[in-house]
Amino acid sequence: MQQQQQQRRMFAAALLALVFILAAVSTTEAGKKEKPEKKAKKSDCGEWQWSVCVPTSGDCGLGTREGTRTGAECKQTTKTQKCKIPCNWKKQFGAECKYQFQAWGECDLNTALKTRTGNLKRALHNADCQKTVTISKPCGKLTKPKPQGKFHLLRAA
Repeated sequence: MQQQQQQRRMFAAALLALVFILAAVSTTEAGKKEKPEKKAKKSDCGEWQWSVCVPTSGDCGLGTREGTRTGAECKQTTKTQKCKIPCNWKKQFGAECKYQFQAWGECDLNTALKTRTGNLKRALHNADCQKTVTISKPCGKLTKPKPQGKFHLLRAA
């Protein structure tokens, strides 16, 4: 009997604590001011259109690109952005065209080149990129098969 009364008291205490916590939370929430919802600004600003990256000097490396957009109420209609053109074979595809390349293929013994294909992963700044590109490079040292016999070259003294 005493055990049941003790359980009832613990249940009542837990229930009272829960009510107290809920009251505290609702009071805290009521004290906060409702923030007015931000009205979506209807803007007549167009999307940014970007020029190609123009290197500062030479034909690769750091450079800039110009961005423009239209709209009578736009605060900014032109801006300049820093960019970079790769100084290796990738520059032939443009700095804004990013490709996922497959592994290099086998060496073509007739041309001494190996090739691989890249599929367009993303085009940055509205760039006009090829969907698929193929690149080639020299195979490197071609090793000719060595004779399998035991031949020794003797030198006359």
